[in-house]
Amino acid sequence: MIEKLVTEAQELSEYTRSLRRDIHRHPELGFQEVRTAGIVAQELNTLGLPVKTGIAKTGVVALLEGNQPGPTLLLRFDMDALPIQEQTGVEYASQTAGVMHACGHDGHVAIGLTVARLLHKHRAEWSGRVKFVFQPAEEGLGGAPRMVEEGMLENPKPDMTLALHLWNHQPVGWLGVTPGPVMAAAEIFRVVLTGKGGHGATPDMTIDPIYAAAQVITALQSIVSRNVSPMQTAVVSVTMIRAGETFNVIPPQVEIMGTIRTFDPGVRQMVLKRFNEIITGVASSLGCQAEVEFQETIPAVVNDADITRRIQKTVMRVFPDSVLDTHFATMGSEDMAYITQYIPSCFFFIGSSNPAKGLNAGQHHPRFDFDEAVLPRAAALMAASAVEFLKK
Repeated sequence: MIEKLVTEAQELSEYTRSLRRDIHRHPELGFQEVRTAGIVAQELNTLGLPVKTGIAKTGVVALLEGNQPGPTLLLRFDMDALPIQEQTGVEYASQTAGVMHACGHDGHVAIGLTVARLLHKHRAEWSGRVKFVFQPAEEGLGGAPRMVEEGMLENPKPDMTLALHLWNHQPVGWLGVTPGPVMAAAEIFRVVLTGKGGHGATPDMTIDPIYAAAQVITALQSIVSRNVSPMQTAVVSVTMIRAGETFNVIPPQVEIMGTIRTFDPGVRQMVLKRFNEIITGVASSLGCQAEVEFQETIPAVVNDADITRRIQKTVMRVFPDSVLDTHFATMGSEDMAYITQYIPSCFFFIGSSNPAKGLNAGQHHPRFDFDEAVLPRAAALMAASAVEFLKK
């Protein structure tokens, strides 16, 4: 069965590639994936599956029944693009100015539809059902929690969930399948420091929030280096500073934004506590008022240990020559976390770069593109994993 899926996925490679390139040419931002969702629904309808559209505005859900009753497995694939101007120069480059698939979600959609074909063809050989979820707005817009709110995890409730991510920081042939936390929890913070503006020539008559911001930013770096155990990890990144309108005026306010990323809940609570203490303490010592606001919290993606071990075994059966990394994790965040916190899951990574072909720009880069040889490999692995969990 496993060998069949690998062969058949390879035979479908032109189907998968053409889908991916068509979606890549026509990228759509989060909650705007109307064309993409239409393609998904059409392909699933062709297989005779019951399809629900319009979940979380543009999400698509379909059910594929096996030969006998059994557990429900949810397979999730994200669909949205990014607000980036493409610079790859490929013939299938984005035709929409300022929008491109720079994270591989076009590949995810094509892989998901190929998996649907493979599992549909072999539905007499497994039990239970597969719930296909094509999710909008993964890129920081809250597509997953909105789908959950609108019933994605109900009727039927999944017993387990699988998802994958093409990973251009590693070559084709590498796979990251790790139990426990694999992607970090993230908070988006906004800090406003308020002082007293005035002329740049008379700083003594002002309360300079820019100076206070500089001290705050420097002090924040002490959290990870001096408060987080060397055996743990966290990231505090200031990514935006906004202040002033001209060269000779000290402004009354400074706005600071960035992210805090952690894996461990205890570390998270400590980092947030120190963050607030440093902001308020440093600002106050320099005469400024501080407002701290957390705009969004994304949980960590945590893989179920048993499900992950089974995926690891499947990887070595499907691709025994692959490089299997069982300790990989990234401080990036993913709203797959809103699913893994409710349903036992495995979110794994599959290498997609090829430096020899110049296909090694990282995710979210304007020259991002991946080696399409990964598409049938990913489809075969996902289909084989589904069969492993649903076999009679």
